[in-house]
Amino acid sequence: MSYEKYMKEAIKEAKKAELKDEVPIGCVIVKDDKIIARAHNLRESKQQSIAHAEILAIEKACKKIGSWRLENCDLYVTLEPCPMCSGAILQSRISNVIYGAKDFKGGCIESCMKMYEVAGFNHYPKTISGILEDECAELLTSFFKKKRLINKQKKASS
Repeated sequence: MSYEKYMKEAIKEAKKAELKDEVPIGCVIVKDDKIIARAHNLRESKQQSIAHAEILAIEKACKKIGSWRLENCDLYVTLEPCPMCSGAILQSRISNVIYGAKDFKGGCIESCMKMYEVAGFNHYPKTISGILEDECAELLTSFFKKKRLINKQKKASS
């Protein structure tokens, strides 16, 4: 299995988000070695707090297969999922979560908390982290660096 192959597809989605001035996070869902859904962050465009790449991809995948159960599906995302997305992954029964960069300010697989180690849930996906981590992290670092520079220039010109 080539984790990098599908993470590169998630990175393509993240780059689409960046072109829309959205935080560059992308996601693909794979079943039977085929991408069944792809999405990127759209919180600003939709003005919806839940318009994360994972949530949008899960919705598309459910529609595609005609079920809320995404068993035997793998979710690839460029950034460690937040609590909301980690919960949606649990609820949709996704088998494997593969992500690139850690999210030290909101990640709930290993950074801020370890949601999938909390006892009591009826499903736990397997997780793999660090796939194309540097490339995934650089997308976010450069995006926010540009944002800070633009804000600094705006303040200087006012």
